[in-house]
Amino acid sequence: MIVNPPKNEWSDLIQRPALNQQDLSSVISSVFKEVEENGDEALLKFTEQFDRVKLTSLELKASSPALDENLKVAIQLASNNIRKFHESQIHVPSKIETTPGVVCWQEARAIESVGLYIPGGTAPLFSTVLMLAIPAQIAGCKEIVLCTPPDENGGINPAILYAANVAGITKIFTIGGSQAIAALSLGTESVPKVQKIFGPGNQYVTAAKQFALTKGTAIDMPAGPSELLVIASENSNPAYVASDLLSQAEHGVDSQVICLARTEDKLAEIEKEIAIQIKQLPREKIAEKAIENSKFIVFMDDKDMIEFSNQYAPEHLIIADDDFEHYISKIENAGSVFLGNYCPESAGDYASGTNHTLPTAGFANMYSGVNLDSFIKKITFQQISKVGIKNLGNTIELMAGAEGLQAHKNAVTLRLKDL
Repeated sequence: MIVNPPKNEWSDLIQRPALNQQDLSSVISSVFKEVEENGDEALLKFTEQFDRVKLTSLELKASSPALDENLKVAIQLASNNIRKFHESQIHVPSKIETTPGVVCWQEARAIESVGLYIPGGTAPLFSTVLMLAIPAQIAGCKEIVLCTPPDENGGINPAILYAANVAGITKIFTIGGSQAIAALSLGTESVPKVQKIFGPGNQYVTAAKQFALTKGTAIDMPAGPSELLVIASENSNPAYVASDLLSQAEHGVDSQVICLARTEDKLAEIEKEIAIQIKQLPREKIAEKAIENSKFIVFMDDKDMIEFSNQYAPEHLIIADDDFEHYISKIENAGSVFLGNYCPESAGDYASGTNHTLPTAGFANMYSGVNLDSFIKKITFQQISKVGIKNLGNTIELMAGAEGLQAHKNAVTLRLKDL
């Protein structure tokens, strides 16, 4: 617990936990090289090597997975909310006459092909399928390709498959790790080359996504371990706050949670609840390691509290205060914000409708989370009439001439002479 730290210490306090990260560049470049040279054969080899599964085919045939009916209903409800929220982001073109006779506007066009990477393993993120595939579908992406690691039988988690069916994905490949990113970036006999890759993953996947940029493939955003900052007030429920901190801590040993409050007593109450709740978690050991990386900080001044939060730029920010309105306009940097005592971060992870694919490691100060715009590009249009070129022509000629670009000036002069 840290009490009223001076601002010259904040830069140290906002540092994320650093695990021993090996230099993966040579490993990743060799994976890309082999996939580029040997295509599907390389992918089958890597799957056997890394996932210990011998596949005969990379593409998974569409099927109706056996899944608990209640979970199906939950996935459908979450899907509907995610669709509603992202449909509200559809761009509506608006034509603006900037000068009489000069009309400008912007239109959205979908990125034609996108690849979605979904981790498997002990926490198969079927919710991420919905978060990525639904906005891609709304945007109108012509090709949506999903890659996820195979299980020991060469299949995939049934919840991932069901979520893919709900979201309308038809191309599913049982490929994981950096080799999946290489396949999406380069293309193989089976896997289509895509223009942009989305989705979370381990350090190998993250390094592979960064390497994909060198191959001309875009990615969603820089990724890193998950994180949460909670601002607790006098009326915060300590049990609720503890549950929120633990829900983020159980993601991984390199996750980080930070809790800010005005008094040491409030933080002590929350810490007591953490000690009780953590013992009930199946992922207790993971959460314990993450909690070791975490911080409780007392700020007696509200202004310092929100300023620290903005400097940290959390992936997730919870304002655990019934009187949250006065915070909203002051929040400058955060991936996604959760307001009030009844708004857990897990609501955004699953079913409220907002996207849970968010910037981490302080990148919230310059990146947005995934949204409909992530799957589109915007093209500007302009239409100029005879009246418009007369009104604007002299301005263009003067500016082009001042920059020494005579051909630019001539393109206008010729038209004006004809008029």
